[in-house]
Amino acid sequence: MHLLSIDDLSDDQIATILDEGERWFSYNRQPRRNDHRLDGLTVVNAFFENSTRTLLSFEIAANRLGAQVVTMQVEHSSIKKGETLDDTARTLNAMRPDALVIRHRTSGAPASVAAIMDCPVINAGDGTGEHPTQALLDAATIRQHFGRVEGLKIAICGDLKHSRVARSNAKLLGRLGAELRFAAPPSLMPDDLPGGALDKAVEGADVVMMLRVQRERLEEELGDAPGEYFERFGLTEERFATAAPGAVIMHPGPINRGVEIDGSLADHPTRSLIVRQVEMGVAVRMACLDLLTAERLPR
Repeated sequence: MHLLSIDDLSDDQIATILDEGERWFSYNRQPRRNDHRLDGLTVVNAFFENSTRTLLSFEIAANRLGAQVVTMQVEHSSIKKGETLDDTARTLNAMRPDALVIRHRTSGAPASVAAIMDCPVINAGDGTGEHPTQALLDAATIRQHFGRVEGLKIAICGDLKHSRVARSNAKLLGRLGAELRFAAPPSLMPDDLPGGALDKAVEGADVVMMLRVQRERLEEELGDAPGEYFERFGLTEERFATAAPGAVIMHPGPINRGVEIDGSLADHPTRSLIVRQVEMGVAVRMACLDLLTAERLPR
């Protein structure tokens, strides 16, 4: 099986990943973390877009499970000589990896690669399509903090039009029983998500997930003056004060402080789960790699 979309996972598989993610979370806090269940397997990371959290967490996850990890240096690859993505996939497949993790700027690219590869392919973000492992780690973080996802009011706010994170979270958190609210500036609201005003979305919310403006994907500049976006659409302390008692803040990163979120909120010692999301990311990606390789090579 491949993990290209949340839709690829059954309810039982989602439950397994979340449960195993919590177990690996505790495991990763031990002084030594050298499980050997993926000994002899090779995991290839092919990232055609920049990444810090996702790339490093997949590398660490595979290493902690005992796999051999190879990260393709795209900027030094034959892609720069005009090789197509399909031909690159055929080349990688001939090297017989046991899993391929791919991030690409084009929506649907991981699915095209998966049609060629003989091993499981994990979508680490495709254009404005999906980012399924981010949604899984977000759900695991929420469940760890609250003990549940079902019934929580979760506001996802910011650049929804270009957010693969929002699309995957909409699918997953909805399946897990959360009440979802979406808010974005009018020009950044997609047609496939129900949107509303930021203040209304945040009011009474248990979780406020902020998203950065993906200016690199904008067809036209927003035309906002310095500080204007934050004033109108950013998570300020005043806005967050209207959320539910005990509400928490999340962000998939990278954060633009003073643009979509106040820096003091991002760093709040008890209300911000942003660093916890990163830690959970390693654990959940360990669970995903374990599940997908076990499906192919039962242990």
